[in-house]
Amino acid sequence: MSFELPASAMTVLLSLCTRGPMTPTEICEKTTLPDRTISFALRKLVKRGLIQRIPNLRDMRSALYHAHLEKAREIISNYGPESIIGSQLLLILQR
Repeated sequence: MSFELPASAMTVLLSLCTRGPMTPTEICEKTTLPDRTISFALRKLVKRGLIQRIPNLRDMRSALYHAHLEKAREIISNYGPESIIGSQLLLILQR
């Protein structure tokens, strides 16, 4: 069984991998994706364990999201680099 991520989720994950932890508002600003699309992408990524929601100690009203790269490597090893999700994640990890 395989799964793939929508392009918006891949964009968000790439942004978190390259820029580090960010709030949803910061992700919107950096990626220029709409709020709703960011919310959808974050839900997908959290569900798959590819990102973690962590407390924002500077502003407890909004959370920070952090890329979970070990989980990405685990998914690649489970599904294989030839799978859709494996190839998607490999592209992100190679940047």
